[in-house]
Amino acid sequence: MLLKGTAVRDRVLENLAERLAAAPRAPGLAVVLIGDDPASRVYVRHKEKACARLGLHHVTHRLPATTTTEEALVLVRELNADPTIDGILIQLPLPPQLDQDTVLQAVDPAKDVDGFHPENLGRLVAGQPRFIPCTPKGILRILSHYGIGTAGKMVSVVGRSVIVGRPLALLLNLKGSVGDATVTMCHSRTPDLGRALTNADIVVASMGVPRALGPDVIPKGAVVIDVGINRIEDPASPKGTRLVGDVDSEALMGHVAALTPVPGGVGPMTIAMLMENTCEAMARAEGWHGLD
Repeated sequence: MLLKGTAVRDRVLENLAERLAAAPRAPGLAVVLIGDDPASRVYVRHKEKACARLGLHHVTHRLPATTTTEEALVLVRELNADPTIDGILIQLPLPPQLDQDTVLQAVDPAKDVDGFHPENLGRLVAGQPRFIPCTPKGILRILSHYGIGTAGKMVSVVGRSVIVGRPLALLLNLKGSVGDATVTMCHSRTPDLGRALTNADIVVASMGVPRALGPDVIPKGAVVIDVGINRIEDPASPKGTRLVGDVDSEALMGHVAALTPVPGGVGPMTIAMLMENTCEAMARAEGWHGLD
């Protein structure tokens, strides 16, 4: 079974649109794009389209690749103080001369719709999340939509980034309808990945390595969530390249029970969850309970 995120995304956005009709005002999202990374430009365009679809107030600040940390901080402080902006997203990666941690931690935690601020990550550890990071939240929503339970399941998360792997492992450990799992986190220093994945009911691949995992390490009958988005050369493609995930999806067909496609799997859900987090930020700021 293909676990298509596009269908889940559309349902999420339709539900948000219906509820926002009674909102006290339009939620506001500011995106800060520094430099000219091609993938970042594509992601930002998708986010702008989603905002327009929902009628969100949105603005994209495009800064040159030569921007300094202090110049970025000036903009972040302005956005923190802007009452029309509920969510601030710093598009990653940042140019190498910027101090990424300093910039991300300057964002007001109440506007940190990516969920990367240490305060928000700490709340997640405590089981009292303010914002759930968008990609992990989207993964949980896909599992829920397709009726794939996690309670009592063995889940292996391959990748330990603060963006996906670590927060997802925490969420799967929490008590709840999409939780109560026994989680193993694997990474580049895991000595025998195949052995580590032997008993996995669900495998989440988030390493950033194209087609790294195949049937030699992923157990037969497992559910596979592929977070990777990698562009590889493909002479047969009109563009000369194509997108693939972190798993070898062709080799896994007929081997696993379910798989998220790339593209069209987790990616659309990440943007949908960003929209949802932004709407939740506005609701908190206004004391509005229309999203409860």
